Amino acid sequence: MESVQLSGPRVSPAAAAAAKLEGLRMPPPSVAVSRRRRFRGLVVRAATVVSPKYTSIKPLGDRVLVKVKTSDDKTAGGILLPTSVQSKPQGGEVVAVGEGRSIGSNSIEISVPVGAQVVYSKYAGTELEFNGSDHLILKEDDIIGILDTNDVKDLKPLNDRILIKVAEAEEKTAGGLLLTQANKEKPSVGTVIAVGSGPLIEDGSRKPLSVTPGNTVMYSKYAGSEFKGEDGGYIVLRVSDVMAVLS
Repeated sequence: MESVQLSGPRVSPAAAAAAKLEGLRMPPPSVAVSRRRRFRGLVVRAATVVSPKYTSIKPLGDRVLVKVKTSDDKTAGGILLPTSVQSKPQGGEVVAVGEGRSIGSNSIEISVPVGAQVVYSKYAGTELEFNGSDHLILKEDDIIGILDTNDVKDLKPLNDRILIKVAEAEEKTAGGLLLTQANKEKPSVGTVIAVGSGPLIEDGSRKPLSVTPGNTVMYSKYAGSEFKGEDGGYIVLRVSDVMAVLS
């Protein structure tokens, strides 16, 4: 049988192949489990459980504590949803606020009052389990707006954010061909419904936004947070994501 010379003594081809594959061998079970545990910690976002011995949480600075709304466990038609498809809530009630922040020599209080029903950015904040309920502690700037009803068209945007009613997707091509639902291009044009009070500037006042309710605007395609209203799609985004006003 032919031999292959690696270095040192002569070895058979089978032994040479085994030596080349040595670095590709699976780790022992204990090592694999350890690695899985380590990687699992990178993707699982578990809430921090606050011990029952603590009876209150006081946010600091420009942070806000929100009691999260519970997920819907049924569809509008009463069909029970499994946990895997229940929509994660993006809103809740403000239960505590920090003392605010400073801009230059000016102290700026939190603009969202305790008791307000708010909507916030999807991945914002730190999740807490407190007094048996889910809470979120986040920065004021992560709050998109105040929503006192169940319809997103009533949302009041905060700071430099605006609420846009998204235009309907085109039903036909320029040549008159009917488009299927899958081929309809996602629109990035809509009508401004409401605007925030503007961003804070150095003297503590707010700078008015460059768009007003009623404007038809074109915005960045992947910006903002999308919502489904009773009369169609809406999006909330920062005014800096608006590229142009159409007329």
